Amino acid sequence: MDTITMSNKEVHRLDVLERLKKKQIKQKKAATLLGITVRQTRRLLIRFRRSGAAGIVHQKRGCVSNNHTDPDILNAALVTIKKSYPDFSITFAHEKLVAHHAFPYGRETLRVAMISGGIWKPTRTPTPVIHEMRERRACEGELVQVDGSPHAWFEDRGPYCSLLVYIDDATGKLLWLEFATCESINTYFSATRGYLMRNGKPVAFYSDKHGVFRVNTSKGHSASTEDSNGCTQYGNAMHQLDIEMIFANSPEAKGRVEKVNGTLQDRLVKEMRLLGISTMEEGNIYVQNTYMDIFNKRFAVVPRSPVNLHRPLQSHENLDAVFVQKHDRILSKQLTISYERTIYQIETDHPTYAMRHAKVTVNETPTGVITIQYKGTQLSYRIVTILLKTSIVDSKTLNSVVDEVTARVYPKPPQSHPWRQPYMAW
Repeated sequence: MDTITMSNKEVHRLDVLERLKKKQIKQKKAATLLGITVRQTRRLLIRFRRSGAAGIVHQKRGCVSNNHTDPDILNAALVTIKKSYPDFSITFAHEKLVAHHAFPYGRETLRVAMISGGIWKPTRTPTPVIHEMRERRACEGELVQVDGSPHAWFEDRGPYCSLLVYIDDATGKLLWLEFATCESINTYFSATRGYLMRNGKPVAFYSDKHGVFRVNTSKGHSASTEDSNGCTQYGNAMHQLDIEMIFANSPEAKGRVEKVNGTLQDRLVKEMRLLGISTMEEGNIYVQNTYMDIFNKRFAVVPRSPVNLHRPLQSHENLDAVFVQKHDRILSKQLTISYERTIYQIETDHPTYAMRHAKVTVNETPTGVITIQYKGTQLSYRIVTILLKTSIVDSKTLNSVVDEVTARVYPKPPQSHPWRQPYMAW
């Protein structure tokens, strides 16, 4: 004897159809009791008379769904994730499976499979801190957020370094990326130069209050980073290019660039791992020529206005002259000055008394070339002595300074050194 499994709804239908078959109730009354139309009631009655109770059971019961997932495909995907993408997030792993392994299912299907397979452990989302939302700017180039992100970008394959990030506020586009040893005036000069050559001049840069961008001393000046007008060297350069500097009061205020830093620390690190990129030079070639386009295609949005407010560089705006550190110094009676722990002696054929206590300008390029100017004329000089090195550094450049000192005081022995040879070779 066959067993028929029925739901409560189907048991109720069986009772009503039995009464209808015996003509104890009318079709209209049966339709009301079943919650269906009279036409559907007649069709159910025909099936009930022909097949009995089995005709009432849903015809699709026990059939495989058209949208069912193939367990073999899911298992193969989990094996691929364990082998090639073990620490990828669900969304990122799904993108890689779709792009390179022809994975046919959606992200949520993969999420359930990864959780059941023990690859992904769901975490409780912390209670978010609510900050007032600022609307995006309307036009591309109207406001560009700038920040540096120190991170192990090359994991254990390369040096610990910083990634300088320039992102447009209106579109969320990455407009420039550059790996640098640290966040310093010279590295920001180099990155900003690349940005301007590629995109033109934005209306404003939006940054934090790092000492490269803003004077943070109580007296409003610092002899090592700014000119006499109270602006930093970077601020002076932007002033010459007619680019406004705006400073955020908190990390949340520049949340656009802070969020993309987190995204890059997840996605970019893994992309470079898959490609075997392990140096800053290789990384800069990749991010500037390939990865920015990939990121922008995936995450950029359409601005409210189609107008691009980037301005082209003018013929008189020489970036070689703009991106130079300029420091004022006063010549001594012996026509010497001190700059960066080095004493420079001015050499001139004119009477020395004419230049005593004169004000000169020391120019330093990002590559470290020093020139000294007096009233627009470049002076000849020679180095007299180099003073004992002492430094005042901030937290963002401390690691690079310590690494430099460590490499100088404790140099690595060559491969031929006895320390690197097997014991029996001594």
